[in-house]
Amino acid sequence: MELNRAMAIFKETGVMLEGHFLLTSGRHSNRYMQCARLFEYPKYSELMCADLAAHFAGEKIDIVIGPALGGIIMSYEMGRQLGVRNFFAEREEGKMTLRRGFKVTAGMRVLVVEDAVTTGGSVREVINLVKDAGGIVAGVCSIVDRSAGKVDFGCRFESVASLDVQSWEQQDCPLCREGTAAVK
Repeated sequence: MELNRAMAIFKETGVMLEGHFLLTSGRHSNRYMQCARLFEYPKYSELMCADLAAHFAGEKIDIVIGPALGGIIMSYEMGRQLGVRNFFAEREEGKMTLRRGFKVTAGMRVLVVEDAVTTGGSVREVINLVKDAGGIVAGVCSIVDRSAGKVDFGCRFESVASLDVQSWEQQDCPLCREGTAAVK
């Protein structure tokens, strides 16, 4: 999908927000991609996930996994697009884990998905979960790559939109210096 088309969809659906935000990574930013808003619109989530699934059409994928919360709906739609099962990982006592009877088995080829990637921390946790269970990470997908391609997962990484969205550690945040409060 062309970036201009993706950005028009993000604007129409309220995905791109501007202000002062505290990201999941702990960093601060003047823009926030609220990708959950995209999944309010099935026609757009289907369109973007179909675009991502096309990148993996020739590969064997056994299952799609996304970290809760951002990757839950996306893992469903990616699984639907690829015709495979899907489930999600979630935190239990601060650690990413598989619950609800979800299980990765040795040799299983897994596509890890996340709605938005900044530092890639949650995705790395899911990757480690897959590898620890003997699974093979076939790749990673996201709707938005906020790192502009700087995040390296050690495997193929595809995104609908790769953006260079500025973010800062709290102590370096110019918005904090201006006295505005960060919104989580």
